[in-house]
Amino acid sequence: MITLSPLRWGKPYESLEFNDVVHFDTGEPIAKVGTVGGGIVGRDMRKAHKAREALLQLSPEDLIEKCKQAAQLFENADLKVGDSVQTVDDFVHQQSASTGLPEHMCRSNMTKNSFVLSNMDQILDCLTRGLDLSILARGYGEEGRGVTVSFQAQTPVLGAVLPNNSPGVHTLWLPAIPLQVGLALKPGSQEPWTPYRMVAAFMQAGVPAEAFGLYPGGHDAGGAIMTKTPRSMIFGSAQTVAQHAGNPRVQPHGPGFSKILIADDVVDDWEQYLDVMVESVLSNSGRSCINCSGIWASRHTKEIAQALAERLGPVDVRPPADDEAQLAAFTVPAMATGTYAMVQQDLAESGVTDMTASFGEKLIEREHCAYLRPMVVHADSPDRGVAAKEYMFPFVSVVECPESEMLRRIGPTLVGTVLTGNEQLQHDAANCVEIDRLNIGPIPTNRLNWLQPHEGNIIDFLFRSRAYQIAPMPVAAAGA
Repeated sequence: MITLSPLRWGKPYESLEFNDVVHFDTGEPIAKVGTVGGGIVGRDMRKAHKAREALLQLSPEDLIEKCKQAAQLFENADLKVGDSVQTVDDFVHQQSASTGLPEHMCRSNMTKNSFVLSNMDQILDCLTRGLDLSILARGYGEEGRGVTVSFQAQTPVLGAVLPNNSPGVHTLWLPAIPLQVGLALKPGSQEPWTPYRMVAAFMQAGVPAEAFGLYPGGHDAGGAIMTKTPRSMIFGSAQTVAQHAGNPRVQPHGPGFSKILIADDVVDDWEQYLDVMVESVLSNSGRSCINCSGIWASRHTKEIAQALAERLGPVDVRPPADDEAQLAAFTVPAMATGTYAMVQQDLAESGVTDMTASFGEKLIEREHCAYLRPMVVHADSPDRGVAAKEYMFPFVSVVECPESEMLRRIGPTLVGTVLTGNEQLQHDAANCVEIDRLNIGPIPTNRLNWLQPHEGNIIDFLFRSRAYQIAPMPVAAAGA
């Protein structure tokens, strides 16, 4: 059984207390994870400046090349992780066993993380709009217009309190290293695998070990990261996002409420877009903020919902090693039962219909875990509460709404796919402040272009643009 120790700026720490990571279905321990408290995190953050100093010894170009090496190591190599040598298959089995994700989804998320590292030069070029990265490293420089530009790093390290639900979110903190900003990470209790393997790959590629802190532990460890680092990310519920709203020090990531809007000019041909809808709802077992939770149209909504139900309703539980498995387990059964109870409350509202009711039981309970099978509901109006809901399984509401009201009623939408050839509607969607990532045309909500920002630009989060002027100093007289 593998043992994972905290990492304090590159140095393993012998913990006094350990937590077991258990198999989602059998309950058997598969790993021991050493923990730290908030006091240790707080003490380490006093030395956070050394993480950036270590990274500044290498140029951004050097670090980008090391990112590309780390990508290959992460995806293909045997790596020293904790007290063991971890193969790729080990990683996939361990991650699947603790998170309940089917193994092919673990491999897919692994590829996604590797892709971002492999293409870090292009990603940063797009995020900075072509800015010479040496300007970020030095703090100022010439941009090419005869004007000195300056960007000031707002933190020596990026803190992150990481989730358990989807390994794909780790792409969001990876750019910190080539930006010469260290990392202070609290791994998820059930998904420590990605941050530990990624840090191992970075260090094997030659990134200074002093740049990395891994702090598994309880809420006090996460709280210390949030309060002691000038910039941090956190992943959680809508309540978590609301708690940190307006705080420039924190970038919260919560539910996406991603949607597909079918405009009047194409809605009569909705069948052409059924595959786009199914993929958007079902991919990654519906666990991602980029999964579609709402499909809006002015008409044919009952037919759309019925067709989706016929595609999604038969999806059933399969073993995690099955390449056809589409559902992830809830490793805490109470989360599944609680979620299902909330869905039942949604269905009790007038005007809401469960279109998948005829496809058998939705809540599948086992001794150590539970599953929720896909659900499609129809809402006859955006006024129904279910139209603003998102759940951590393949769940989608098909909402009947006049086209003229859609953009002002959809609410916060991380990914909005707008199916229309109407140029005015395309223009209005581009101006809709509720949509973060806009897709015009039949692009599934889960298909991201990583050369574009995701929920804010990490450059703007970690750096501040400021005025910087230089004038020559007079030469001092000899002997003065």
